[in-house]
Amino acid sequence: MSRDEMRKIQSIRLKQTVERVYHNSTFYRKKMQELGITPNDIESIDDIGKLPFTTKQDLRDNYPFGLMSSPMSEIVRLHASSGTTGKPVVVGYTRSDLAVWAEVVARCLTAYGVTKNDRIQVSYGYGLFTGGLGAHMGVENIGGTVIPMSSGNTQKQIQLMHDFGANGLACTPSYAMYLAETIHASGIPLEEFQLRIGAFGAEPWSENMRKELEEKLHIKAYDIYGLTEICGPGVGGECECQNGTHLWEDHFFPEIVDPVTLQPVAPGEEGELVFTTLTKEGMPMIRYRTRDLTHLIYDKCECGRTAVRMGRIMGRSDDMLIIRGVNVFPSQIESVILEMPEFEPHYLIIVDRKNNTDTFEVQVEVRQEFYSDEINRMMELKKKIGHRLQSVLGISADIKLVEPRSIERSQGKAKRVIDNRKI
Repeated sequence: MSRDEMRKIQSIRLKQTVERVYHNSTFYRKKMQELGITPNDIESIDDIGKLPFTTKQDLRDNYPFGLMSSPMSEIVRLHASSGTTGKPVVVGYTRSDLAVWAEVVARCLTAYGVTKNDRIQVSYGYGLFTGGLGAHMGVENIGGTVIPMSSGNTQKQIQLMHDFGANGLACTPSYAMYLAETIHASGIPLEEFQLRIGAFGAEPWSENMRKELEEKLHIKAYDIYGLTEICGPGVGGECECQNGTHLWEDHFFPEIVDPVTLQPVAPGEEGELVFTTLTKEGMPMIRYRTRDLTHLIYDKCECGRTAVRMGRIMGRSDDMLIIRGVNVFPSQIESVILEMPEFEPHYLIIVDRKNNTDTFEVQVEVRQEFYSDEINRMMELKKKIGHRLQSVLGISADIKLVEPRSIERSQGKAKRVIDNRKI
């Protein structure tokens, strides 16, 4: 589809969405009235800047159903975020919303090479979390076979992956890494598995982690992007070129704004990703601030798809750590660890404040073959990673080398940061 054709579709759908929220959502009608605008002021997608932003706090303040734009009699499913930092974010779906969701996940999986002849093991958590059921619907939409494992019970995961001949694995990258370790420890030869595709998402991961997963599982690892507030996994996904994540902009219109001024940035510049849903009925989102920091690429991809691409997410504006005045993203630390063969891709960042000064500790697992009782050898390793981290971050960290498999493994989203300064 050409850019002009896409913008025509986006304009029609934006106008319909604005009409829906203005007449059916007290929250959005009030926000628009405060800005002195009505649906008549939105004539095309170019007018999107007139509309108000929506934040996660808005969803929490209107918990549970205050942002719905469809009556509950039309809501056929509810999902919610984990709610670890307050009230969970609740999202309602109509039948049409579920059909769109299945379609966009299917687009991602098709781009990865999944067909109706494939068996996909879904090891994202099922339940209120969107990952499991989102991936499940996408596989079914293609006509593939779903192995609905959910997360946990790792030994059984491996047994059924092997016995059922799973061709694909859908889960968080950190859990995929744990599965890879467990497969290697099980003694079952990797050659007996039929895995060839990984659809990994729900947490940030680096290029180095991709290489590690591909090497350990003998697969092609793809990123699938999404967030509960917009639909769940399937907002975007990589293609075979793996040169950015295609966003399905006929359903989810992306903008990049300066996270401080909220003004649009120049094309190609990095900023905060903002989405407006164009086809959602149950709970449309207008200019939702994702907090994800990235940039957009509008050049046509070599794969032939014209949907805009999103560059790798550099971090989240609300996940960024400011340590002694320096901006630090966990993804930077992960990237350094994964480029060094001596270390496992498992780490923990602990930040605290003592005597009015920030402390910054990075615990990292040493691979079995490099772990030693000799103090000198371990000191050399500590210096090596310490120097590398300082050159990348611009700040020194207290490095603590730990034994293999001593950092707790996650079966869902990995917890990488403990910031005790907030307590």
